[in-house]
Amino acid sequence: MDNPVISVVSPVYKAELILDELVKRINESIDPITSSYEIILVEDHSPDGSWEKIVEICQNHPEVKGIKLSRNFGQHNAIAAGLFHAHGEYIIVMDCDLQDNPKYIKDLLEKAKEGNEIVYTLKIRRKHNKLKNAVTFFWSKIFNWLADDKALNSNLKVGSYSLITKKVLIEYNRLNDYYKPYLGMLSLLGFKNDYIKIEHEARFSGKSSYSARKLISHAVNGIISQTDKLLTISIFTGLFFSLIGIFLIVYLVYLHFYSGFSQGWASLVVLIIFNTGLILTSLGIVGAYIGKIFLQTKNRPNFIVEVKINI
Repeated sequence: MDNPVISVVSPVYKAELILDELVKRINESIDPITSSYEIILVEDHSPDGSWEKIVEICQNHPEVKGIKLSRNFGQHNAIAAGLFHAHGEYIIVMDCDLQDNPKYIKDLLEKAKEGNEIVYTLKIRRKHNKLKNAVTFFWSKIFNWLADDKALNSNLKVGSYSLITKKVLIEYNRLNDYYKPYLGMLSLLGFKNDYIKIEHEARFSGKSSYSARKLISHAVNGIISQTDKLLTISIFTGLFFSLIGIFLIVYLVYLHFYSGFSQGWASLVVLIIFNTGLILTSLGIVGAYIGKIFLQTKNRPNFIVEVKINI
């Protein structure tokens, strides 16, 4: 395809000082490839002047489209909003902080032309702080262990910088999950896919808005929304300790009648506390899944658009 239609979707949060450079680099990367493209910037209710900067850019660049969400819906829902409004034959998702260099757009497109419907980027080395790298590492290991479907396995070197075709976009937009992690949904959809290796660069300006609490919350939501294996683990843990309890009861009855042994109150209290902890943990796991079901049954939208520009 000589002149493909390309959409670039980028969620924007605390990026006022980055956006000019972001658009400039995307233009420089796509102009030699095609004259038919759009850049969709989705402002996720950022507390800085990101939206005002998007308005300014849209006035000077008709290929740039601005979407302002009514409140902060989170990165993945901002991506979903951008994908919902994308019209390209090839759609590229990338973060706005320029750690994902737009120069790889050409490589993504070439890999897609080999017949791949999804092209991921594999970061040679992630340039995040040690805390974020540690949380990402442990989340990836835990998620892969819990995942029943190995197609959903998480690779901590794979980021949201990726390309999907129109066919994948249509199926993605049909998904009605309340919690809609972008990469998780792509894994769920399947399709032929491949990856390219890229260098993960330093953030152009500012620092990441992901705190440790947000990272942990995102990890927990990802596990609960993608696998029910925690419930199975809870059941078998309960059965295991129930069997131990039955064995100990029989053993204590035996000791009482044959050696006059009487169990002390300290060991009894410890057992009660331990079993109570197990019960509350199991109830908490069940409650988390019920909470997700409750949110899903409300059928609320993943995002609400307040303003659109050039759309």
